[in-house]
Amino acid sequence: MPEVTQHAPGTAAWAQLTSPDVGASKEFYRGVFGWHSYTLALGAWGDNEVLTLDGAQGPEVARVNSLADDAEPASWTCYFRVDDLEAKLDAVRAAGGAVSVEPADVADLGRMALCSDPQGADFALWLPYNLEGAGVIDEPGAMCWVELASTDVEDARRFYGKVFGWTPVDRSYYAPSYTNWKLGDWSVAGMLPIEEWWPAGFPPHWIPYFWVTDCDATARRAAELGARVHVPPTDIRPGRFSVMTDPAGARLAVITPDVAGRAAAPARA
Repeated sequence: MPEVTQHAPGTAAWAQLTSPDVGASKEFYRGVFGWHSYTLALGAWGDNEVLTLDGAQGPEVARVNSLADDAEPASWTCYFRVDDLEAKLDAVRAAGGAVSVEPADVADLGRMALCSDPQGADFALWLPYNLEGAGVIDEPGAMCWVELASTDVEDARRFYGKVFGWTPVDRSYYAPSYTNWKLGDWSVAGMLPIEEWWPAGFPPHWIPYFWVTDCDATARRAAELGARVHVPPTDIRPGRFSVMTDPAGARLAVITPDVAGRAAAPARA
């Protein structure tokens, strides 16, 4: 598989899991995706587990670290590549979002900040130093899409348009109204509305999608390992997908894409 050495600004470059039990999370994701891992000592950031594909020395897929506060829920955070972190944070604030973790260097890997949109959905910004982001993407076993569930679609369209320059395009997939965000000619993210039939108080959130070769088999295996499957394997135009929460409660999705109708990823090198 070709390894990624560059991610275009405004695209999802990385995903990080925060878990109450890093060891248990590693075992779950190894069992579901066949990932391996190695430990990365990050000084004040503590030890992180880097999840990899094709062995411990293979390309990076994602990272998992411990929850800073046991009262917080387990979650996946989507990181978006930027080339001017301070300017992007100004754009977040100007558009009505918030900065919950101010810019900080993560050792020599890069500089990050944690933000939330006006509806409260968390996301992170990433300015790389020695870690561009995921070393493999848009391949089996790796992240291939990110998606926002929002309580105010129109305001989210406005916000992310101002922050990242994304253009919203209406689609009809598995939600009555689905937003496909584009950066130039490339689709970079999606959004669906949180509607009345969702669980009461369900919070706005971003989730990553991971490419699998057999959606049904992966969903079954995840359930056997303790996941809760909320959307069973379902056919949509981009492929066959399923949404679940891992045993710690972090939400994610898997998809077997319709490769014939899928364009290449933007500005990956």
